[in-house]
Amino acid sequence: MDQSARAGTVDNQKVDACSMLSDPSLYINRELSWIRFNQHVLDEAKDPSHPLLERIKFLAIFANNLDEFFMVRVSGLHHQLAEGVIKLPPDGLTPMEQIERINHDLTPLLLEQARVWNEVILPELAQEGIIIHNRSSLDEKKRKILRKYFYREIFPVLTPLAFDKSHPFPFISNLALNLAVILKRPGSPDELFARIKIPKTLFSRLVKIPSDNERNEIDNIELIFLEDLIADNLDLLFPGMEIVASYPFRVTRDADIEIEEDEADDLLSAVEQSISKRWIGTPVRIETSMDILPSITEMMRTKLARYPHMFYPADGPIGMADLFCLMNIDRPDLKDSPFAPVIPERLEADPDIFNVIKQRDIMLFHPYESFQPVIRFLNTAAHDPDVLAIKITLYRTGTNSPIIQALLDAREQGKAVSVLVELKARFDEENNIGWARALERAGAHVVFGIMGLKVHAKLCLVVRKEKTGIVRYVHMSSGNYNAVTAKIYTDIGLFTANEEISSDVSHLFNVLTGYSQYSSYHHLLVAPGGIKIRIISLIEREIERQHTHGDGRIIFKLNALQDAEVIRALFRASQEGVVIHLQVRGICCLRPEITGISDNITVTTIVGRFLEHTRIYYFHNGGDPLVLMGSSDLMPRNLKRRIEVLYPALDPGIRNEIINTILPIHLHDTIKARMLKPDGSYVRIPPNPEKPIHAQKWLLDNREIWNRNILLNTTG
Repeated sequence: MDQSARAGTVDNQKVDACSMLSDPSLYINRELSWIRFNQHVLDEAKDPSHPLLERIKFLAIFANNLDEFFMVRVSGLHHQLAEGVIKLPPDGLTPMEQIERINHDLTPLLLEQARVWNEVILPELAQEGIIIHNRSSLDEKKRKILRKYFYREIFPVLTPLAFDKSHPFPFISNLALNLAVILKRPGSPDELFARIKIPKTLFSRLVKIPSDNERNEIDNIELIFLEDLIADNLDLLFPGMEIVASYPFRVTRDADIEIEEDEADDLLSAVEQSISKRWIGTPVRIETSMDILPSITEMMRTKLARYPHMFYPADGPIGMADLFCLMNIDRPDLKDSPFAPVIPERLEADPDIFNVIKQRDIMLFHPYESFQPVIRFLNTAAHDPDVLAIKITLYRTGTNSPIIQALLDAREQGKAVSVLVELKARFDEENNIGWARALERAGAHVVFGIMGLKVHAKLCLVVRKEKTGIVRYVHMSSGNYNAVTAKIYTDIGLFTANEEISSDVSHLFNVLTGYSQYSSYHHLLVAPGGIKIRIISLIEREIERQHTHGDGRIIFKLNALQDAEVIRALFRASQEGVVIHLQVRGICCLRPEITGISDNITVTTIVGRFLEHTRIYYFHNGGDPLVLMGSSDLMPRNLKRRIEVLYPALDPGIRNEIINTILPIHLHDTIKARMLKPDGSYVRIPPNPEKPIHAQKWLLDNREIWNRNILLNTTG
C-alpha cells in the first residue's frame, strides 16, 4: 500500500472513531442529568443523620432549584418549540422529547417530596413542639384569634379580582402564590370565579398563631400557612356570597431574560430594561392543589397553558422554597452544629498579609478555612498607603458585602479602584446594578461586563509600591467574593505574588476593561478559547503517556461536564487505557463504564451539608503532576460564552495537599458519594463498616490538622 493510501486509511479510521464517539447513546441528556442531581438534594431531606430543620432546608433547596430549572431550562425548550428551532443536544433528544422525559422523571420526585413533608417532616416537627396547622386542625379558640389577626393585619392588603364577562382574566405574575376561589350568589346555581394573590412578600409564608395563654403554650410553636389562614376567612372578603371552595395555585414563567445588547445604548440600560420583563414571561408551569376542580384547571388551560404537560398537581404546600423561613426558628438543637473555620497559621502569625503572600503562595479551602483573610486582604489594601490600585471582578457579592465596603473605603483613601461588575449574573442583576452605581458614585472605574459574554472569572489584583519597586498581589478563586456563600460552598482560593501569574492577571484585566487582545499568558487558561483547547491537549498528553509508559491518569472534580468535544477526548483516553476519575456534583452528560468506550472512567458525585463548588483538574503527567483550579466547568456556556480562568497550583506544598488530601478524601467517600451508572442512574457507594469515610465531615473534624500539613509542606 502506498503512502497516500495508508494516509487515507488512517483518516478513515479517525472519521469512523469520531462518528462512533458521537453516537447519541453515549451521552446523557443535560436536563435529565440535572434532575438526577436535584433528586440527590431531595434524598438529603430524607436522611435522618441531618438535623430536622436542615432536612427542611434541603426540601426548600429542592423546590428552589426546580423553580429556576423551569424559569430557565424548560422555558428554553418551550422557546425552541414556539420558534420551530430544533437544537439537538449530543444525546439526540428533541425539545418535545426532553419536555416529556422531564415530566416523566419529575412526577415521582414531586410525589416523594410531598410524602416526605406530610408523612415524615410534619410528624417530627410536632414531636419537637413545632405544630403546623391546616384549616381542619384549628380549634374554635385558635380560629377566633387568627380571625382577629387576619382582619387587622392581612385583610387590608388583599385585593380579590373577579373574572367574568365584565372582568378580564387577571394577570398572574411569576411565582406568585394565589387562591382560586369559587363563589355563588344566594339562590343562584351559577359559579363565579375570583383570584386572590397571597401577599407572601409582606408576611411570612408561615404565620405564627398568637397565644392567649403563654404559660401553657410557651414550649410549643404553632403555625399556619398564610394561604390557609386567608382561605379560612374568605367570608370577610366576599360578604353575602357563598364560598364554594378555594384552591392554591402558582404560575412559573419564562424568566431567562434576553438582553438585546446590540440594540441598547449601553449594557446597563439593556439589563435594566430586560429585568422588568422577567415577571411577565410566557408561562411554563402551573402548580395546583391535587384536589382542584377540573373546571378551574380547564379555565387555566385556556388562559395560561400552551401544553397539557404544564400542569403539576401538588399533594402538599405549593412553593416549598418558602420553607426556608422555618430556619428562623430559634432551635439550635434542630440545626447543624456551628463550626469555626480555621485561618492558616502563617496568616495568623504575621499581621503583614502582603509579606506572607510574598514569601509563598497561600491556599484557602472554604468553608473549612475562613473567608476572613480575603476580606482582610482587601481591607488592608484599602488603607495601606503603599497600595496604588485595586482591580476586581464581581459576579455575586450578596447584601451588606464587606468586599464592597472595602472597595468604597479604598476610594475614600484615594486608591485607584477598577471593578468589573457582571450585570448579567442571573437573578442577581438588580443587586449588581445597585453595587455598580454605589461604586461609580464613589469614583471607582466600573465596567459593566462585556457585550456577548459573561465574566465569571474570580480575580482580584492589588498593586503596591515597595522598596524593591512595584509588586502585584493576586487572589483567585473558584467561588464568588461573597462572605455568606463562602460558609456553605466548598471553594478553593489562592493568594500569590508570583510575577508571571501577576503579569497574566494584569493583562487579563486590560482585556476586560479595554481593547487589549492579549492572549499569550504564562500560566492562566482563559475562556473563551484557551481553556477548552488546553484541557483537550492535556488529555491528549495523558494518552501519549499511556502509549509510552502506561501511567496515564486524570482526575477532574467539578460542577458540570457537558461539552461534547471534551467528553469525546475523555472517551478516547479511556479507550487507550488512561485511568479517569470524575467527580461531578451536578450535570454529567458522559456515560461511564461502557465497554470499549468508557470502561476506564468512573463518575461519582457528592451532595451534602456544603455545596460542592470546587473545580480541580489533575493530570498525572508521568509523575510531574499538573493541578489546575479556577472558575470554569466543562460546559459550552463556560468554554464559549464566558470569561473564565483556570490557574495552576505552582507551589509544591499546595499541589501535594490537593493531590494527597483533598482529592483522595472526596474520591474515597463512602457515606455521601454516589456512583453514576451507564443508564444515567446513580447508586450509593458500598459502605465500608471498618473505615467509613464522610469527606465533608472529615475535613471539618480535621481542618486544623490538614491546615498544618499545608504549612509543613510549603515551608519544608
